[in-house]
Order: sequence, then C-alpha cells, then structure tokens
Amino acid sequence: MSFFRKLRKEEKGATAIEYGLIAALIAVAAIGAMGALGNAISQTMNNAASAMTDA
Repeated sequence: MSFFRKLRKEEKGATAIEYGLIAALIAVAAIGAMGALGNAISQTMNNAASAMTDA
C-alpha cells in the first residue's frame, strides 16, 4: 500500500512528460513555419530570376 502512496506523490515522471509534450508542440510549429517560409523564399527567388531574364 505504501508503494501506491509514493507513486501518487511522485511527480517527476509527469513533469518530464509535460516537457516532452511542450517540446513536441514547439517542433511541430517550427516545422510548419519553416515550410511556409521556404515556400515564400522560393517564390521570391523565382520572381527575381524571372525579372532578370526578362530584362
């Protein structure tokens, strides 16, 4: 019975899981932002190359 009381009071595992979830959320947001930024940069470079060949 004392094992279950200790297990209930132990919060290190829960904290580690919370930090892991936060890190995963940040990673997903960063990947999405980098993908959108990459597409915008690619479009800008294509526009610049097109303007140079037309000139």
